[in-house]
Amino acid sequence: MNRVAYYEANIQDFLADDENAIFGLLSRQHGFALEHQQKHAWQRQIELLQHLLAPIQVGWIYFEFSIPRMGKRADVVLLTGGVVFVIEFKVGSHSFDSYAVEQVHDYALDLKNFHRGSHNLSIIPILIPTVAPLQPEPVMKLAEDQVAEPLCISPAGLLQAVEMAVKHCSGLPIDAIAWSRSGYQPTPTIVEAALALYQQHDVKEITRSEAGADNLGLTATSVEQIIEDAKSKKRKAICFITGVPGAGKTLAGLNIATSRAKHSDEHAVFLSGNGPLVDVLREALARDKAGREGIPRNRAYREVSTFVQNIHHFRDEALESTSPPVEKVVIFDEAQRAWNREMASKFMQQKRGNAAFDMSEPAFLLDVMNRHEDWCVVICLIGGGQEINTGEAGLAEWITVLRDLHRDWDIHISSRLDDCDYIWDEKLSKELSKTSISWNESLHLGVSIRSFRAEALSEFVGYVVDNKPDQALITYKVIADKYPILLTRSLVEARSWLLTRARGSERYGLIASSGANRLRPDGIWIKSKIDAPVWFLNDKTDVRSSYYLEEAASEFDIQGLELDWACVCWDADFRRGDDEWHHFSFRGTKWQRINSIDRQLHLKNAYRVLLTRARQGMVIFVPAGDSSDLTREPHVYDEIYTYLRDCGLTTSL
Repeated sequence: MNRVAYYEANIQDFLADDENAIFGLLSRQHGFALEHQQKHAWQRQIELLQHLLAPIQVGWIYFEFSIPRMGKRADVVLLTGGVVFVIEFKVGSHSFDSYAVEQVHDYALDLKNFHRGSHNLSIIPILIPTVAPLQPEPVMKLAEDQVAEPLCISPAGLLQAVEMAVKHCSGLPIDAIAWSRSGYQPTPTIVEAALALYQQHDVKEITRSEAGADNLGLTATSVEQIIEDAKSKKRKAICFITGVPGAGKTLAGLNIATSRAKHSDEHAVFLSGNGPLVDVLREALARDKAGREGIPRNRAYREVSTFVQNIHHFRDEALESTSPPVEKVVIFDEAQRAWNREMASKFMQQKRGNAAFDMSEPAFLLDVMNRHEDWCVVICLIGGGQEINTGEAGLAEWITVLRDLHRDWDIHISSRLDDCDYIWDEKLSKELSKTSISWNESLHLGVSIRSFRAEALSEFVGYVVDNKPDQALITYKVIADKYPILLTRSLVEARSWLLTRARGSERYGLIASSGANRLRPDGIWIKSKIDAPVWFLNDKTDVRSSYYLEEAASEFDIQGLELDWACVCWDADFRRGDDEWHHFSFRGTKWQRINSIDRQLHLKNAYRVLLTRARQGMVIFVPAGDSSDLTREPHVYDEIYTYLRDCGLTTSL
């Protein structure tokens, strides 16, 4: 079992331990070259705590306690009086910097949400700059989940803060051994997951155990077997991994790419046509790599770009040569969004000057991989109900190409591939069921792990957009206490709600449909394109970041990514009428009805995507409209608002 901390002991043993012995154990567990700054920090922390905690008789102490989801370690965790204290030292500092306050708050929230033993305990984050002057007596402010706002104190105030918290919280004694062994069940964001996997962490370390065991773990094992089988038998194989929104399809793909990286002859690569996702992941990986290795960001960016690539760049390189690509294992994220023949040919002829191109994107990509003389494996990650743009081929095109052009390939298919969310062509579905292929239950990810508070969120959203308010109402009652959703007519109230809900560095932002063109009078101009890496990665000091609640991301910007808290801004493009959904597009000066079945589906899926982006909760803003503006008639928005209220959403929390 992995150690949860570099050093742990009951307080009495810690107080009696030799300072040098403790330091030596910390150094050995560290496992890396020890910098002078870290050495000095540990020595100062040990010295201070052995002095300050002397009056405490019962408890347990941990140095460098692991926070797996964040890939970091808390300086000190102290268990005493039934309370968990998370202590972050800033050795040599005299100020309470906002980043440090957020850091220790994040550690406390992480324990509360993901550490089994901490779910029902009071958790007190404490920030101690070691040369800070004596502070006034801190005020204890506990949230509903019993995580306090960080206490910012000088070293001399630690004992008083601990005694005050113990008196205020009055919890039962904590069994430290059981607590430390209780297990950690993180659900990282896709950015956090990519960082951890790129650093060679096992996917089980960063995934909730039940979801990992039932979904990601089994899927990873199945794919590993498929790759090894194809490699040993010199076969070409394709496998389709399906999953509900937020089930971890992208995480599964990144895990496969990193786990196969140790095979130098495979050159596994993660490919996505989702430009914002690729940009955000590359930028996050580059920033992290540059910081950890002390290299220029440009160099780090070039290196990580071989791990995550834009599928269109992969396609363009393949067009310049008839040789097989260097990659033997390719993972196509959101493969259902690959372009159909008409869209791909039009783009290649008009934008790339290739007049002879006459193939769908799936047909071309499989043709490229088929250039290998011996073996290769293509892994397609498929999201049900995720097609959101004109020209997206959907799953059916992949199956058609395999049936017509690549019958010699081994096909491994999720057992859910014939669900209506994935194949709409009934004839093709029937042909598929008669084909000699390998159906595999392990290739379906059926549990949403994006929202650790509400695994039924995707089910609820499905009922909402599918016009099933009665089922939506029943489902929301199941998740309401874990996953709050506020319904409001005021954008001011929506922004305020986000600001009061989010803690630490939890990320929040505005999102809206790309067709929400009449939210502009409310201050939301969706045509103003966000800079995705900046919007998703930069901190609260950057006006371009999501935190400022000024720029809204569309479904194209946010698909595959997520926020902790979101405000979904609902416009009249997806509206109610005669107890049904109606689909509109704003053209020129007025709304026009959408009659195309495909475009109607894309609009519905756009709202499905928007409504499944928040991990912890969301607020839905439906404007009041304006009776003097024919493009914003109040009754249109009123009917949307009434329907969402009928689905169970509350208008006050």
